[in-house]
Amino acid sequence: MSSFVAASRIGGAAQQYVLAQHRIDPVLAPTVLFGRTPARGSQGEPTPPDVFRRMLADIEADALFGLVDLVITGHFSSAEQVEIAAGVLERVRAAAERQPVVVVDPIMGDEPKGLYVHPQVAEAVASRLTPLADWITPNLWELAHLAGRPVADAGDAAAAVRALGRRALVTSVPAGPDRIGLLLVDGDMAVLFTHPRLERAPNGTGDLVAASFGAGLVEGLSPEAAARRAAQAAAEIVQAAQAWRAQELPIVALADRLVSPQAPVEVERL
Repeated sequence: MSSFVAASRIGGAAQQYVLAQHRIDPVLAPTVLFGRTPARGSQGEPTPPDVFRRMLADIEADALFGLVDLVITGHFSSAEQVEIAAGVLERVRAAAERQPVVVVDPIMGDEPKGLYVHPQVAEAVASRLTPLADWITPNLWELAHLAGRPVADAGDAAAAVRALGRRALVTSVPAGPDRIGLLLVDGDMAVLFTHPRLERAPNGTGDLVAASFGAGLVEGLSPEAAARRAAQAAAEIVQAAQAWRAQELPIVALADRLVSPQAPVEVERL
């Protein structure tokens, strides 16, 4: 349940490609429709809540809720959409023969602009979806917003996740002047996976990471192994985008490398 962007590799539309490459059959219920990324000025059309509700009811009517292995939530355009999504998560868990993995990407904002969804949406995501998640995948700014405390580095991030009482894979975590990465926090365990920070990275790396991480969990990888592979995949795709001067993440062109990425990452246990 996230955005559909026709010509840009961001949001739920991009995650479909990632999940399909991992042999997970994707079903996308779009919360908003864009032609291209809003970062380049696209004016989207939110899915009306009644249409969103009926779309999900059709998916449920085909008995697909009982077959779900993974749910990812991302962008929402209204608090009413968030409430509908929360109900879906509860019904999916009730219908599934085996408990699905629920990954909530609390898309709210980022540096330097801060909040870029309506405050009511951010509040609803925090109060309704975050408690239902097996894992949350916020960026550093979103984690600070959820926790209500400053978060500047990996140590701050680990403390904020523990204060929330959640399990998290935090994106865009700085590690010195020239490295950035992902921080996995699960109880007492905190592991930082970093790679070189590259200029002009296309939008969508957070969406890619959430899908790659979720796919790894479905495949039976440990959270640490799934996080490491997600970090490698993000690094590899961004490196290729920069080398090719691509405006978008080359998710389709490098699909096989999403599953078996080779980009080196440094691992630090906090």
